[in-house]
Amino acid sequence: MRALILAAVLAASALPAVAADKPPPPASVLFWSQAQKEAGFPKMEAQFPVSTAARGERVQALPAGTPLKVAQVGGQPFDLAAYMASEKTAGILVLQDGKVRLERYGLGYGPNGRWTSFSVAKSVTSTLVGAAVKDGDIKSLDDKVTRYIPGLRGSAYDQVSVRQLLTMTSGVRWNEDYTDPNSDVALLFSTPPDPGLDSTVSYMRKLPREAAPGSKWVYKTGETNLIGVLVTSATGKSLSAYLSEKIWKPYGMEQDAIWMIDERGQEAGGCCLSMTLRDYGRVGEFLRTGGIGSAGAVLPKDWIAEATRQQAATGDRFGYGYQWWTEPGGVFNGLGIFGQRLHVDPARKLVVVVSSAWPEATNPARSARQDALIAAIAAQLDAEVPSPAPTAR
Repeated sequence: MRALILAAVLAASALPAVAADKPPPPASVLFWSQAQKEAGFPKMEAQFPVSTAARGERVQALPAGTPLKVAQVGGQPFDLAAYMASEKTAGILVLQDGKVRLERYGLGYGPNGRWTSFSVAKSVTSTLVGAAVKDGDIKSLDDKVTRYIPGLRGSAYDQVSVRQLLTMTSGVRWNEDYTDPNSDVALLFSTPPDPGLDSTVSYMRKLPREAAPGSKWVYKTGETNLIGVLVTSATGKSLSAYLSEKIWKPYGMEQDAIWMIDERGQEAGGCCLSMTLRDYGRVGEFLRTGGIGSAGAVLPKDWIAEATRQQAATGDRFGYGYQWWTEPGGVFNGLGIFGQRLHVDPARKLVVVVSSAWPEATNPARSARQDALIAAIAAQLDAEVPSPAPTAR
C-alpha cells in the first residue's frame, strides 16, 4: 500500500539539483499541492518520462448491468457525490460478473483519461512474473534470484528465491523508515550506482542479512524494484512491452497504459503505471476470471490462487501474497498511496476500483471509510441474492 515514490520522500532533499532540461525527481510528486495532484495524477507523462504498453485491436466489453445505488454505509445514510468530494475521489467503478453496476467520475477525470496507480503497479508486476513462469523464461519460483540478476551474486541475496522476493521475505535487512534520512528507503534513491549496474541492484547487493530467507516479512520497496529488473532480465523485454504482449493486447484493454521509467529506460516495478478506470477494472476481471487472454491461459495453473492467498503475515489486517494484499475469503487488493485501490472479491464476482487524490499519502480514517464503502457494496450485492424457495412437503 506504500508506493515507490513515497519511499523517496526524505531522499528528495538529498538528490542533486535537476537541470532545466531534465524531468523533476520522482519524489517531487509528494510535495505537490492539492491542485497539482488533481492536475498531475491523470497526466504523469507531462512531468516524468514514461514508456507505453500498447493496446490491441480487440476491446473486452464491459456491458451495463443493473444500476447499483449505495443508500447506506455503516448504517448511516450515504451520498456518493458528497463522499467523492470529501475524499477527493476521481473515479469509482463497480463491476459484478463483468458488468458495470456503478461508474462515477470527479476532479475533472473521465472515461478516456488515465490515472496513476502508485503501488497498485506492484500487483501488476507480480502478475508478469507469473506470465514469465508460464512462458518458461522463469523456470521456477524456487530458483535463486541471482540466476536472473547476476549483479546480486556474492550478496545477501545469494540464497534468496524468486518466491521470497515476491513475498518480501528475503531476510535481508532493510529500514523503510520514511522519517529517517539515513534509512535504506531514502538512500536507495540518492546513492549513485556502481558503474555498469542497475541502480537498484547496486544498492540492494550491499545490504546485510538479518534473518533466514523465508522467515521474516518486511515491506521493502527496493525488492519490488528488483522484481521488475528480474522480469526484464528473464524475458529480455521491457515491463511495458511484456505487459502489452501478455495482458493488454490479449485481454482487450481499451486504452494504452503508460509506465514511469528511469534514466536507463527501466520501468519502476513498484509504482506509477497509469491506465483508465475501466482498464483497472479489466485488470481485476482478468485476475478474477482466471487470467485468460485471446489465445488462452496467460498464467500457470493455480498461479492466481497462490498469488492472492496469504503467504506472509504482516501484523496488519491484510496478509501478503505475491505483491497482493489479502483478506479472508479469497478477497485480494492492490493498494496505492493517495487512495488508489483495486479490490477483487471472486466469491461475489465483484471488482471495485477507486482512483483518488487524497491530500495525504496515507490516512487511516480515509482508509477506514473506503473499507466501509466496499463492505456496504458487498452487503448490498448479498441482499440482492434471492432466498431459496421453501421445500415442498
